Amino acid sequence: MGALPELSPEAARLLASAALGLAALLVLLTLLPPAKKMAQPPKACVHTENLGAGKAIAVLTSGGDAQGMNAAVRAVVRVGIYTGAKVYFVHEGYQGLVDGGDNIKEATWESVSMMLQLGGTVIGSARCQDFRTREGRLKAARNLVKRGITNLCVIGGDGSLTGADTFRAEWSSLLAELLKTGGITAEEAKKSSYLNIVGMVGSIDNDFCGTDMTIGTDSALHRIMEIVDAITTTAQSHQRTFVLEVMGRHCGYLALITSLACGADWVFIPESPPEDDWEDHLCRRLTETRLGGSRLNIIIVAEGAIDKHGKPITSDDIKNLVVKRLGYDTRVTILGHVQRGGTPSAFDRVLGSRMGVEAVMALLEATPETPACVVSLSGNQAVRLPLMECVQVTKDVTTAMNEKRFDDALKLRGRSFQNNWNVYKLLAHIRPPSTKSGYTLAVLNVGAPAAGMNAAVRSTVRIGLIHGHRMLAVHDGFEGLAFGKVEEISWERVGGWTGLGGSKLGTKRTLPKKYFEEISANISSFGIHGLIIIGGFEAFTGSLEMMEGRAKFEELCIPLCVIPATVSNNVPGSDFSIGADTALNTITTTCDRIKQSAAGTKRRVFIIETMGGYCGYLATLAGLAGGADAAYIYEEHFNIRDLQINVEHLTEKMKTTVKRGLVLRNERCNENYTTDFIYNLYSEEGKGIFDCRKNVLGHMQQGGTPTPFDRNFGTKMGAKAVAWITGKIKECSRHGRIFANTADSACLLGMRKRSLVFQPVAELKEQTDFEHRIPKEQWWLKLRPILKILAKYNIELDTSEKAHLEHVRQKRISLESNI
Repeated sequence: MGALPELSPEAARLLASAALGLAALLVLLTLLPPAKKMAQPPKACVHTENLGAGKAIAVLTSGGDAQGMNAAVRAVVRVGIYTGAKVYFVHEGYQGLVDGGDNIKEATWESVSMMLQLGGTVIGSARCQDFRTREGRLKAARNLVKRGITNLCVIGGDGSLTGADTFRAEWSSLLAELLKTGGITAEEAKKSSYLNIVGMVGSIDNDFCGTDMTIGTDSALHRIMEIVDAITTTAQSHQRTFVLEVMGRHCGYLALITSLACGADWVFIPESPPEDDWEDHLCRRLTETRLGGSRLNIIIVAEGAIDKHGKPITSDDIKNLVVKRLGYDTRVTILGHVQRGGTPSAFDRVLGSRMGVEAVMALLEATPETPACVVSLSGNQAVRLPLMECVQVTKDVTTAMNEKRFDDALKLRGRSFQNNWNVYKLLAHIRPPSTKSGYTLAVLNVGAPAAGMNAAVRSTVRIGLIHGHRMLAVHDGFEGLAFGKVEEISWERVGGWTGLGGSKLGTKRTLPKKYFEEISANISSFGIHGLIIIGGFEAFTGSLEMMEGRAKFEELCIPLCVIPATVSNNVPGSDFSIGADTALNTITTTCDRIKQSAAGTKRRVFIIETMGGYCGYLATLAGLAGGADAAYIYEEHFNIRDLQINVEHLTEKMKTTVKRGLVLRNERCNENYTTDFIYNLYSEEGKGIFDCRKNVLGHMQQGGTPTPFDRNFGTKMGAKAVAWITGKIKECSRHGRIFANTADSACLLGMRKRSLVFQPVAELKEQTDFEHRIPKEQWWLKLRPILKILAKYNIELDTSEKAHLEHVRQKRISLESNI
């Protein structure tokens, strides 16, 4: 057994950097801290139903459109109405605000129905020169004052939000001028003495500093990956090189995440231009890939890509270089506005809905002294940030790039962006060292298949090889480990795995306890020094059994790391699991089609059964993303009276213009109130008012190609797990032998609020309901009141854990201290 090999300074630096937390990920999906397993009464509730009485809110979308804007508009309208406020649409952005008239219309509950699944913005957006002038802003102010609107919610990019802040700063002088010229009365001026502004960032580029994900970014990544996956098949057929240009004039986020999610050979982004000899390096990289057996090359280019001297690097420049130097058949595809189109992803719908709720609360709680704020996402939590602080940091990035301070530009983008960049460089630019570490790692999948497992395996294998380890693939989980289904796996073997669904290694639910002797013998015979277990609840319970077996079998005294991967998202110790986002998008897409069918036939209610075991994550989040009227889950007890209330609610709904209903049921929410029972009950009680249909989605939720989130999440989790287990092996090495029997030598890597953390599996036992295979505390339960309010139920909104105003720099410092 040897020491770890000497790496090049660049490789060592990247490994160290990648070993830092990958905290603020593409997150999934939501924004609130942990809640109790069973429904709990709120700690402290504000009577939100009367919070908006006598107030008026206007909502507008400005600048470039982004998928998910409609979800945000819908949430603002419905939550505004729920609080007792009047809510107005401003059509055509700031232009509509200036022109007034029919461009500013009062919104109703029904007017935002069937809006959730639509891309773009249904209230329109326009670039407005008039609003840049004081005369234009005077007209806009008059239009608001005449309608008694003193709260403005702006959904757009940094330019739109800067305009809103200028408008607010000038408000008093605008009113004074209008009063002087007779444009408004003294009474009107008194009632509208101040203007509250709250912003939500809608931008597919994810170029706004202070927020981890902007509305539209995840959907744009979905469009890009659909095209990349399609291009990959034709590129393989003809052994072609494809150069794909994605949007991102000043921000390389889309290009960077695309390169991680598809395993691209190279990516060009404006924040980190390549070295001066990049042409030689690129050609060498492409040649190595082809010699390794690959039939294609993928190069991703952000539209704003530049070299160290500020000279643009275009797609055609790269194509001409590859053709001239290597003679490869090369094609260029410029994706363009297709990235803005299509339906929003589940993530963007939940993000938009959650942000819309938070924006209304921020507006109605604001005082004249409250600074204009942006409702933002940090990790999986909602935060409020001073608008102009965020705008300033965003501008600082552009300034740093213009001044060729590229290291500063990367830092200003935030820790998440830097981590993505470092993982990309490790996987794309560093090759396994010639000297080996002498250590052997094995990777296996346990439990049911989940999309994104293969991305995690690929990352684990390649980062392991970069560390100098021998990497083994175990087929069919713990059973395969017992029966010797183990083989060495190479760098080339896992090429192209990021976009594949299911489990290439094969996975089974079998637990290890009954095979301890055989597993111990194979760990010894294959010389395994560490195990990385990628899977669901069985991976967690299996690792606990492996720890228990250490007392009898010394061979089991090796470091273990569990990476949660299950569609159910029921593994304790992690807010998200690999595969859950893909399943959620599958359910959401199906719900869209079903709602469309119901809208066509009128007076129809669909009851849909989702997977998840006893965990109601999929039913709840799909209900929020799909605009469901109800979602039945095990964690929130319900009885026949609740079912009756739901039927009465749908009966009332059929009297409106929205003559369709959608009800989700988690597969094990109640052993007596089955899907058939609920279907029969609704059918009987709805006779003459509506008819019912049912749909059990089944295993389609486990299939399909992984979403960009699951590909990226799996890639980064694999990289971090290998870095941790490498350190743990070294720590547990004594005289050439590995002996790990402490609690912290068997850990689960999970995402908790704002950071990724390693937690001893033994400590997680106390946080687990083993009978029902769920954690005792689940953060997403805090989202259920929002689901009900958006479906027009009169319930109280828990505001005990509302977002507070933070400062951008303080936020960044506190986040980095968590990593």
